[in-house]
Amino acid sequence: MSWWLSRMLAAVGAALSGAAIGHLAGRSAQAPVFGVVIGSLAGIALLTVVDALRGRRLMRWLRGTQEGPAPRDQGFWGEIGYRVERLMRARERALEQERGRLEQFLSGIEASPNGVLMLDAHDQIDWCNSVAADHFGLDPVRDRRQRVTNLIRSPAFVNHLQAGRFDEPVVLTSPRGRSTLSVVVRPYGEGMKLVLSQDITETERADGMRRDFVSNVSHEIRTPLTVLAGFIETMATLPLSDDERQRVMTLMRQQTDRMQTLVGDLLTLAQLEGSPRPAPDRWTALDPLLQRLEADAASLSAGRHQLHFHVEPGYEVAGNPSELASAITNLVTNAVRYTPDGGRIDVAWRVRPDHSGELEVRDTGIGIGREHIPRLTERFYRVDGSRSRDTGGTGLGLSIVKHAVQRHGGELAIESEVGKGSCFRLVLPPPRVRLVRQAAEHTPRSVVLPEA
Repeated sequence: MSWWLSRMLAAVGAALSGAAIGHLAGRSAQAPVFGVVIGSLAGIALLTVVDALRGRRLMRWLRGTQEGPAPRDQGFWGEIGYRVERLMRARERALEQERGRLEQFLSGIEASPNGVLMLDAHDQIDWCNSVAADHFGLDPVRDRRQRVTNLIRSPAFVNHLQAGRFDEPVVLTSPRGRSTLSVVVRPYGEGMKLVLSQDITETERADGMRRDFVSNVSHEIRTPLTVLAGFIETMATLPLSDDERQRVMTLMRQQTDRMQTLVGDLLTLAQLEGSPRPAPDRWTALDPLLQRLEADAASLSAGRHQLHFHVEPGYEVAGNPSELASAITNLVTNAVRYTPDGGRIDVAWRVRPDHSGELEVRDTGIGIGREHIPRLTERFYRVDGSRSRDTGGTGLGLSIVKHAVQRHGGELAIESEVGKGSCFRLVLPPPRVRLVRQAAEHTPRSVVLPEA
C-alpha cells in the first residue's frame, strides 16, 4: 500500500472514530451533530499531534550523528526514516569504498621511487609523497595548502612552472644541494598540475664518468699514435743512419707496448665489471702464485731495490686465480715503479686473528698525499700525470685491484705519506681463506733479493 493511501485511510479512520465518539457524547448532551463535528476534529487533531511527534523524532535523529537506527514508527514517518537511513548507509558504504580506493592509490604513489607533488589551480600543494618531500625539502603535512613557489624557490623551477610549457623536463639541484633532480610538470583536471621528480644524481655521475673515460682513453691512445705517426713519417721522408733507425724502432716499440698495455688493462677492467662473481669453492694455492710474483718483481726491479717476501705457507684462497694474480701484480709493480733505486719493498701474506687473509705491499717510495688517497682507485686518476706516464703506468692499475678484491668480498686499504712510502693491503674474508697444509716444522718463508 502506498504511503499517501495509508495516510488518507488513517485520516479518515481518525475522523470516523472521533465522529463516533462525539456522536455518543453529543447524544447525552442533546447535540449529536455538534458532537460528531467536534469528535471528527478532535480525531484529526490527535492524528496530527501523533504525526508531529513522529516527525519530531525523525528530525532529531537527522540532526544528530545518525549513529543508531532511524525511528521505527508506523506509517509515513517510519517509511521516510527507513528510506532515508537506507540511502545514508548506502552513501556511507560508497564513500568508504572510495576512501579505500583513494588510500590504495596514494599508498601506491607513496611506494613510487619518484617524487609526486599534486598542485591545485592556484599552484598550492594538495598532496605530496615522502620522496617528493625529501627531494624538495617539504613537510607533507605542514606545507599543504602552501603555494609551491614560496617553498621551492629554484629559479629554473619557478620559470618553468610560470612559462606553462611542459614539453621538456627541467633539471635542478635539490634545495639541500645533495642531489640533482629531473622535474616533469603535467597539467590535469581544471588547472591542476602533477609535478614528478626523479633523482638523477647517479645517472649524471655515471654519464660524467663515461665522458671522462672516453676522453681519457682517447687521450691515452692518441699520444702514442701521434708519436708513432711522427716516427713513421720521419723514416719515410728522411735518410737515417743505422743507429738512428735503431733508436727510432726502439721508441716505436715502446709506444706500441704502451698501447698494448692500455688495451690489456681496459679489457681486464671490462671483464671484471661484466663477469659473474668468482665461485667461493674454487681454491687456488697461494705459494706458487706468490713465487711467480717474486720472479716478476725481481725481473722488473733488475736489482735496483731491496725486495723482501714474507709468506705464511700452506694457504689457499677461493676465487679466480687470474684476477687475484692481476691485483697482486699491480700492487707490486706500482711499488717497484714509484720506489727510487735502493729503496725497500716488503710483500707479506698473513692470516689475521679473525681468520681473514691479508696481503700487504709496503714500500719506501715517494708516497702519496692524503688528499689523493680517496681517488686513487678511480680510472685514469693520477697524482702526477707526467710522472705516471714516464714510469709506464696507464692509470687503471688500482681500479683493477679494487674491482678484483671487491668481487672476492674483500677490501683494499691504503696508507701513505709523502716522502715516507706507501702501504697497500688486500684483505680477503675468512670464508675465502683456508689452511690446507700444517707446517709446524717450517717457519714463515722470508725471501730476500739483495741489490745487485
